Amino acid sequence: MNNQQETVRLTLRSVSQLPDRRQFLHWAATGAIMIALGGCAYEVAPEVDQRRAENEKLPDGTTRLPPGQHLIRALKPMGGEEGDPSPSGFRLKVHGEVKTELELTFADLLALPQTEQTCDVHCVTKWSVFDSRWTGVRLAELAERAGVKSTAKHVVFEAAHGYTANVRLEEALRPTVLIAHRLNGEPLAPANGPPARSLVPHLYFWKSAKWITGIRFQAADEPGYWETRGYHNHADPWKEERYG
Repeated sequence: MNNQQETVRLTLRSVSQLPDRRQFLHWAATGAIMIALGGCAYEVAPEVDQRRAENEKLPDGTTRLPPGQHLIRALKPMGGEEGDPSPSGFRLKVHGEVKTELELTFADLLALPQTEQTCDVHCVTKWSVFDSRWTGVRLAELAERAGVKSTAKHVVFEAAHGYTANVRLEEALRPTVLIAHRLNGEPLAPANGPPARSLVPHLYFWKSAKWITGIRFQAADEPGYWETRGYHNHADPWKEERYG
């Protein structure tokens, strides 16, 4: 058996140990492949879909798939120190440069106007997922209820164990930026930061903090966890703003 045959045999054996073997056979039949990394597997889009994505344009004329990205079918688990996933333990503090500080339970979050949107997400590790469907509350809705002051210019997402991610205020207030609690019609999976996370789809995905605990509005910028470790402060995927 040559090296290539052995690699294929090992890959198939690993995939056969996944929970749903029939799903793998379906992927294989449609031309998709599985990549196993670090004990996790994810589905790579068929090459024809990759080529189509590279040629598809957004309304502003830019390519839908940012440069350097490859298309996969579902979000990869990207790690992070887990927070409390229970809805009963959820508290979201909206504070800083606001007229009225808020502290929301999960029930409070669900009682607010809900938005369902379909959007693409892009990870700095060079994978993208098209047409993911999210449900949550627009950050702009929370900003309005808290009465953000004119002095605020930046937003810091606060998450479990001190994780933070910073976003410019005008970008955080875009209608596509959510505090999301459902993905593709289901509650967030354990790897996706339940019970709620931020979603900032037009920036690299590390800005979409999982296990969110707070939204802090402030006058001065404050680079977050990854930004202070060499990652770009803005993180535009179409400009490949990966590193600072």
